[in-house]
Amino acid sequence: MRLAAVWLAIVPGLLLFAPATAGASALRAPVSLVASPARVAIAGSGRATIQIRNSGSRRVELIVRRAGFALDLRGRPRIVRRGRTGGAGSWLTVRPRRLALAPGTNASLTISSNVPRRARPGDHNALILLTTRPIRGGRVAVRMRLGVVVVVRAPGRTSRRLELRRLRTRRVGSARILELLVANRGSVTEILQRERLTMILRFGRRIVARLEPAARELLARTSGLVQACYTGRVRGRITAVVELSYGPGLGTVRRAFHLRL
Repeated sequence: MRLAAVWLAIVPGLLLFAPATAGASALRAPVSLVASPARVAIAGSGRATIQIRNSGSRRVELIVRRAGFALDLRGRPRIVRRGRTGGAGSWLTVRPRRLALAPGTNASLTISSNVPRRARPGDHNALILLTTRPIRGGRVAVRMRLGVVVVVRAPGRTSRRLELRRLRTRRVGSARILELLVANRGSVTEILQRERLTMILRFGRRIVARLEPAARELLARTSGLVQACYTGRVRGRITAVVELSYGPGLGTVRRAFHLRL
């Protein structure tokens, strides 16, 4: 099978390498895998089950291994070596380590966690990678890789602490992109949804814009950028008042920044 290209798609909780061929939309893909759920949460030492389905037209064999998981400054997922980020990879056991799936069939993976006694309370992340390999006599010419994010919450008292560090602007055409650096000093993952974070831009006493930055995930004990776009015409020195809510009735973090548009 001759391939025209190979594309990479990354979404939160899922990393996927897959082939793109001429006329692929009209044909059943030779390899098409789905992991459900794509994100698993385990409380302490426990276990979870993942269902893997082969919706492609070819039989495939999967190799299962553990890896570290992190998000870069802009929230893009990446694979890291286990042990470099204090993740939970070494706490996990996955069975089976190899799977063979015929077209249209399902299989189950069992993930077990064994949290060390001295583990820091809170969320710890890892990645289960499932990689196809060609079967003898098969016609699969590319490798597909699925990533399932596993979050293990170590027992103990957790904390939530968010800090608004800095706010900068950069020009993109006629628009201005505001980039807010947020530090998660707490021990649990924070989902910064649109309704939790607001930016009010003031020119003197006049409010010129109310912005809702794009949502993103912020892992425990990490920092990341949250972005908002301003397309108005006001230029010069302004004040941006940023307010971040922990949730209904849980308090807020507020800070004013002075910057130039």
